[in-house]
Amino acid sequence: MRVRTMIRCREIEIADLDAIADLLTRGFPIRSRDYWIDGLRRLSVRETPDSFPRFGYMLEHDRTPVGALLLIHTARNDDGRVSIRCNLSSWYVEPAFRSYAPMLTKVAQRHKDVTYVNISPAQWTWRAIEAQGFRSYCGGLFFSFPALSRPVRDMRVEVVRQDAQAVDGLSEADVALLARHAAYGCLSLVCRAADGRCDPFVLQSMRIKSRIAPPVIQLIYCRDVADYVACAGAIGRFLLWRGRISVALDANGRMKELVGLYRERRKYFMGPHCPRLADLSDTELVIYGP
Repeated sequence: MRVRTMIRCREIEIADLDAIADLLTRGFPIRSRDYWIDGLRRLSVRETPDSFPRFGYMLEHDRTPVGALLLIHTARNDDGRVSIRCNLSSWYVEPAFRSYAPMLTKVAQRHKDVTYVNISPAQWTWRAIEAQGFRSYCGGLFFSFPALSRPVRDMRVEVVRQDAQAVDGLSEADVALLARHAAYGCLSLVCRAADGRCDPFVLQSMRIKSRIAPPVIQLIYCRDVADYVACAGAIGRFLLWRGRISVALDANGRMKELVGLYRERRKYFMGPHCPRLADLSDTELVIYGP
C-alpha cells in the first residue's frame, strides 16, 4: 500500500524556533546554532507590521520542519507614504523535499504591494532570481579607504549609544534608527560639521573570506551616498583608531570621489519601490549578523 506524503506550508511560530534553528544549522554548516537562535530571538521582540509573519514560513512533514524561508518585514517611509519591505533571508529545504520548495517562495512573495529584497544571493542563483522577476538594484561593493580622503575642517564624529533618546540636529526617527542598530551591535555615528549639518551613519563589522583582506567595516545606513563621500575623511580617521582601514558600501561601479576597489556582488528587488544604495537598515545583516 502506498502512503501519501503530507507536506504543509505554514507560518513559523515561537514554538518552532528550536527546530528551525536545528534545520538551518544543518543547511548552513558555516553558521552556528547560536547564530540562528540569537537572530530569531531578535525577531521575536522586534516590531513587525500587522498581518505579516514575524519569522517567515516553513515546510512541515509529520510535524517536523523540513524547509524554511526566513523573512524580515519592515514598515518604511517612502516619499511620505508608509510601505512594506520584506528581506528574503535564509532559505533551506532538506534534499528529500526540494520538489516542494516553490511552495515557500510562492506564499512568501504573494503580496504585490510589498517590495521584496534579496541582499545576499550567491552568484550561481542570479539567473534563477531574475527568472522570478527580480531586478538588480546594486551591482556590487566599493571597498573605500576613507582615511585617504581629505577631511572637512572642524568636522566631529560622535558615537550614538543604544540608550540614546535625543541627538541635536537629528529627527526622532533618525535617533531611533541609530539607537536600535547600536543595540544590534552596530557602530552608530553622527558626523557634525561646523555649519551645524548633522549626518547619521550605521556601520557594522564585515566577514571577509580572504586572509589577506584589510580590516573592513560595512556601511549599513546613510541618508545618501553623497553624505558618506562628504564625511569620508573624518570617518576614516575615526575608524583608524579602532583598527578599521576600509569601509565597504553599495555601489554600481567605481566611485571616482573615493579611493578604493570595486567588486561585483549584486543585490536584487521586486516590487513597487526600488531600494536606495547604502540603506541596509533592519535587514538580515544586522538582525542575524554578518
